Amino acid sequence: MFDLNGTLERFAGKLALENILAAAVTLLVCLIATKVLLKVTRRLLSRTKLEERIRRYVQAGFKLLLYTLTVVFTAGSLGVNMTSLVALLSVGSLGVTLAAEDILGNVAGGLVILSSHPFTIGDFIESGGVSGTVEEISLNHTKLITPDGLTALLPNKELAASKVVNYTALGRRRIVWKMSASYDAPTETVKAACRRAVEATEHLLSDPAPAVYLTAFGDSGVDYTVYCWAKTGDFWATQFALAENLRAEFAKAGVEIPYNKLDVHITEGPK
Repeated sequence: MFDLNGTLERFAGKLALENILAAAVTLLVCLIATKVLLKVTRRLLSRTKLEERIRRYVQAGFKLLLYTLTVVFTAGSLGVNMTSLVALLSVGSLGVTLAAEDILGNVAGGLVILSSHPFTIGDFIESGGVSGTVEEISLNHTKLITPDGLTALLPNKELAASKVVNYTALGRRRIVWKMSASYDAPTETVKAACRRAVEATEHLLSDPAPAVYLTAFGDSGVDYTVYCWAKTGDFWATQFALAENLRAEFAKAGVEIPYNKLDVHITEGPK
């Protein structure tokens, strides 16, 4: 067990003028070396492709390490028992590490996200069943704004280890819209109505080209699927506009959209 009182007594007994002078010189040399090393580190980091925030975090961690070594070397020059001091620092560091395990895990996950760039501010992503626009990336968590205006905070530890879908990275999103038509409607008539609906929808991209396919035979109708692309920022508005145009074109072409019907028979009981 670390004896603080005994260490202080031995420190006071050994303290002498030469120890003070040696400690002062050691402190001066360490401070100069720290300043030079921090300057060199700053230059080296500026030449890398790391984000500004990561460079600041790395530099702050390196600065803390240098100042810790400065304290250790200076204390050694004063005659402090370095074994006891190092043991005390080790025990304290272990305690802090165990107490802040989740925080350190989130910090590590934040560094991974900031360095690997799976997404950035303004991207629309989905992870763990939560989707939204990235508003902030910190070392501890990532803040999303969901489509219904809510704020979601995702821990970086879980976010870095889970599947992330980035809908913004390519700059475009595919719209997949399924329509059902009556069996009485000819296939070409239905597909032509779908193509006219696509042509009437603004903000759809011509490359990749839109496509219409017959995809399934249902219990009460034939299923058709429209595939087309829009820019990420126009995705929702374009998708809803396409749905309205599809219904309008089906009505113009006389194509019936099947729906479930319920027949009710009323019978009279015995008088």
